[in-house]
Amino acid sequence: MNTNLAVLIDGDNIPSAYVKEMMEEIAKYGNPTIKRIYGDFTKPTLAKWKNLLLQNAITPVQQYAYTTGKNATDSAMIIDAMDILYSEKVNGFCIVSSDSDFTRLATRLREAGMRVIGIGEKKTPNPFIVACDKFIYVEVIRNQSENKEDDNKKDKPKNTIDKITPQVIKLITTTISDLSDEDGWAFLGDVGSLLQKKQPNFDTRIYGFDKLTKLIKSIGSFELDQRDNPRSKNKLIFVKNKEK
Repeated sequence: MNTNLAVLIDGDNIPSAYVKEMMEEIAKYGNPTIKRIYGDFTKPTLAKWKNLLLQNAITPVQQYAYTTGKNATDSAMIIDAMDILYSEKVNGFCIVSSDSDFTRLATRLREAGMRVIGIGEKKTPNPFIVACDKFIYVEVIRNQSENKEDDNKKDKPKNTIDKITPQVIKLITTTISDLSDEDGWAFLGDVGSLLQKKQPNFDTRIYGFDKLTKLIKSIGSFELDQRDNPRSKNKLIFVKNKEK
């Protein structure tokens, strides 16, 4: 089934750079049939968005700040999200914001059977992150884009990546154990899916790897086994915790 997504962007709380790359990332998870950005576009701080909206076919929703100190943009996004939900035109939502005010919205949408993808900066509070099915950091999208541009610039260093911590290794180890058969083997695809459920912001690209297989190989605490797939020429990859 084709997944139709409603993309709702908090213009007050997300940087305008790399919007094109952001939309390309969203397209991996479904067809963005509704694309809206909310904010007070009379403010100079949102001026950078104007050309980007035309280039990426994003509809601006003007929202004046009626009261000082109150975020009218959040209210407008939440009202529109519920209207879209009841219209039954989409199968999922992408909420682009670093604001924890959307935590309850994400939870409510998931309760209604919607898939919810969040995109925000690393400063995003954890409650909003865990309320989503998947959460993608803007910094990951930015680094991926900049590293592609740097491929032909040998003297320019790559962007920094996060270190693989003992906590990350423990997360992978316990996930493999949760799914393993009597011999300790688990299908890597299932491992990836469960990692995402346990930790919505888990992303191998944070650690400099585009695939989970490469990340696991780099750690050295796991065994990998490629098996024939009766339904395809592609191999099935299984993973196992090494015995200590």
